[in-house]
Amino acid sequence: MKYDVANRVIWLKGQILNVNDARINVLSPTSQFGLNVFEGIPGYWNEEEQQLYMFRLNDHYDRLLRSAKLLQLDCTYTKEDFKKALIDTVKANEYYENISVRQTLFVDGFGSWGSESPVEMFVAPIPRGKTSAEYNKKGLNCCVTSWRRISDDNLSPRVKCGANYINSRVGQREALRNGYDTCIFLNRDGKVAEGPGSCFFMVKDNTLVTPQLTDSVLESITRDTIIRLAKEELGLEVKERTIDRTELYLADEAFLCGSAMEITPIYTIDRYKVGTGEQGKVTKELHLTYLDCVRGKLGSKKEWLTVVY
Repeated sequence: MKYDVANRVIWLKGQILNVNDARINVLSPTSQFGLNVFEGIPGYWNEEEQQLYMFRLNDHYDRLLRSAKLLQLDCTYTKEDFKKALIDTVKANEYYENISVRQTLFVDGFGSWGSESPVEMFVAPIPRGKTSAEYNKKGLNCCVTSWRRISDDNLSPRVKCGANYINSRVGQREALRNGYDTCIFLNRDGKVAEGPGSCFFMVKDNTLVTPQLTDSVLESITRDTIIRLAKEELGLEVKERTIDRTELYLADEAFLCGSAMEITPIYTIDRYKVGTGEQGKVTKELHLTYLDCVRGKLGSKKEWLTVVY
């Protein structure tokens, strides 16, 4: 790492510059209304190969463009532009460790919440150990928040945009006020949706269960990765189905997952102990398989990796 976190360099509007020199218009739609779409992209260092692998880069960029389309942003950047900006910025910081990269398309200028341009971009990498505290816990004590998850008929969770995370914020702040690490949202029908910025899985009778994409959850790349690893590498039965709240309390194991969180076991939900109250066998096996995958140690999934150096 060439720079300390407070002085790392980022990519903004075609230039690599010190993060403290990066400026946007305070009256821009992204500043006033959260009019932006983004990806949190993980990168993993393989010590034996002396290589940094970015994980499922093409899938992240496909989702970024889908989010831009759904918000009707007039984006002139291509996937090749995205990739070059990310790799150039990571190299400029000389990162030889696990990282997380925030890549954001935002509406600049003097428009309003209805503007579609001008669309600009920034790329900001950071070492994984320097990310938010909830992403660095060994296990989680969760509550079911009283706030409901946004749905496709008001502010779709399918769009990974800055404004959507205010819904995540109110649930997370409620959880923290009440002494929990994080929360689990129910959807408008009272069924299990997801965490704030993370997807939910549980294990029941040796079956891995997760809500359907139509249950008000993000089309998560980590979620898809876990489903495929569970089926293809571990031979587990996986069910995508609607989950009732009381099933949370009767699960054998449970965990939240995401690009930043990886796979983090849930110890308790609403003070109900989940299984033994520790990381379960299936959760541990999935996490170890996931880590092998992202570090390039799983030959069958090498196509998911993009080398930096």
